[in-house]
Amino acid sequence: MLRALAVDDERPSLEELLYLLNADPRIGSAEGAGDATEALRRINRALESGPDGPEAIDVVFLDIQMPGLDGLDLARLLSGFARPPLIVFVTAHEDFAVQAFDLKAVDYVLKPVRKERLAEAVRRAAAQRGTAPRDTAPRIPVHEPDPDHIAVELGGVTRFVAVDDITHVEAQGDYARLHTDRGSHLVRIPLSTLEERWRSRGFVRIHRRHLVALRHIGELRLDAGTVSVLIGAEELQVSRRHARELRDLLMRRTTS
Repeated sequence: MLRALAVDDERPSLEELLYLLNADPRIGSAEGAGDATEALRRINRALESGPDGPEAIDVVFLDIQMPGLDGLDLARLLSGFARPPLIVFVTAHEDFAVQAFDLKAVDYVLKPVRKERLAEAVRRAAAQRGTAPRDTAPRIPVHEPDPDHIAVELGGVTRFVAVDDITHVEAQGDYARLHTDRGSHLVRIPLSTLEERWRSRGFVRIHRRHLVALRHIGELRLDAGTVSVLIGAEELQVSRRHARELRDLLMRRTTS
């Protein structure tokens, strides 16, 4: 069973997180810390007591924006330890996800925290620690993906974005940012996976960082040997290896 430390400078958020963690049968113990400095002291004590010591910590559920030492700073410090605990970020801000996973975070949970979403983070932590989930552990139902929509999480709420509304997709580490006319959403899916999944829906790779929907391309520009496309008001560069394929696809689309 996992031994957890929850870190949040907002007392109500910390108490709610501890309540949810203690309700999960895969969590053997859960303690709280009101800031990253206090958490660092506890983690140091835990490491001194050894992996099986009374103060050992397997996973830290860590807020990001805190006064003084913030969550990302603490995670960077822990990454230099010989046997650091696992990190799950729990935050109200989606903007730090790329940095979080660069620091080898197990998961990135948005506030307000839902029980089912936290259970998934605990499952991932247990899997990395080699702790097999017990039969009594909560199960998250698995549904077949809807080909016309993609689920995105915002502020702890799951919404479904129509694939036809997505103008282009940008790679951000292990994540992809979906752009629409009304904003953008971060999902934990590699760009290569979306490229394969949406090829038949008119999406094409134009760069190692960008996947675009052909129907949303307003212009194809050629300037001094550089190819780019205009999507709304945004101009995206096309790499040389993808330029010919893109021109052929656009020509076939206009003549069909």
